[in-house]
Amino acid sequence: MWPVTPAAFLKTAGLNMHNSGQFTAKGPLLTAFRALALLAVLLLSACLPENATFLDPQGTVAAAQRLHLIKVTAITLIAVLPVLVLVPWMLWRYRYGNTKARYRPKWEFSLPLEIVMWGVPLAIIVALSAQLWKSTHQLDPYKPIAAGAPALNVQVVALNWKWLFIYPELGIASVGQMAFPIDRPVSLTLTSDTVMQSFMISALAGQIYVMPGGTTKLNLNANYIGVFEGENTQFNGAGFQDQKFDALGMSPDAFEAWIAKVRASGVDLNKAAYARLAQNSTAEEARGQLGTPAMPKGAIFFKTAPPDLFQSVLARYRGAAPLGPHDQPGGAFYSNAPAGAKGN
Repeated sequence: MWPVTPAAFLKTAGLNMHNSGQFTAKGPLLTAFRALALLAVLLLSACLPENATFLDPQGTVAAAQRLHLIKVTAITLIAVLPVLVLVPWMLWRYRYGNTKARYRPKWEFSLPLEIVMWGVPLAIIVALSAQLWKSTHQLDPYKPIAAGAPALNVQVVALNWKWLFIYPELGIASVGQMAFPIDRPVSLTLTSDTVMQSFMISALAGQIYVMPGGTTKLNLNANYIGVFEGENTQFNGAGFQDQKFDALGMSPDAFEAWIAKVRASGVDLNKAAYARLAQNSTAEEARGQLGTPAMPKGAIFFKTAPPDLFQSVLARYRGAAPLGPHDQPGGAFYSNAPAGAKGN
């Protein structure tokens, strides 16, 4: 399945398709560069799963990221394409057997050529710098997304090898699923209760690191209903490849139904439950210990969550004394870990 339709491809390239099948373009040279850049993006996106990459954006942030990539690629092609075209042409034009080519052994300087050789790279550097400056501020992960509805706040705790999502305003939590309504900003506050990790939902937003004792923020939204793959991209041990989750973009009514399902089928996230959750295990393995048959595969629902849980996780690493090996979730000597548990 092609995640980018031909009509969307032409529109992004600056081409307007008419009912007759013909199209017009503004700025032929610029459009050619943009079309080539988009062709590369189109070919790459065709090789990836649906809803798994910013090349097939499902939210405002991911769409801006793809546009940034296209612009940078188009600007870079201004220098790359002439090399790819002129080098074969020069080899053919000035081949040994071509007697029509001018032979000028004493030629050493050309002002127009010097201007092009130095001026074009300088212009490219200036254009790339301007684009980078603009995109850096536009795509700041801490920058709230402007919208008519208030942001949904979600606290994220990284564990080995799963993600815990706490909804402080709703008093619930989940593992393996992070649900939210579409067309509403989602504000994530992230930390880790184990080693440093990297949080990413590629179809919705960029990557952000999470560290024990510190917090980072990520703002995102979804424009379409769907299931988007989220993952940890920082290697953290034997279960790294399974540390994935489903980001569920839902209609407002479906999101309310999801909340009701969590409260109806979930368990309490108390101290004992969190101690089990903190052990080295994937979401599916943890579900075998904490889940119920009513919970989806690979997901755990908590109908209650302590309002100070996220802050208590942070406080563990902010004391004056260093944390001992028996107090570090995910470690081989964690006091709540079963005998023989593996470390990182």
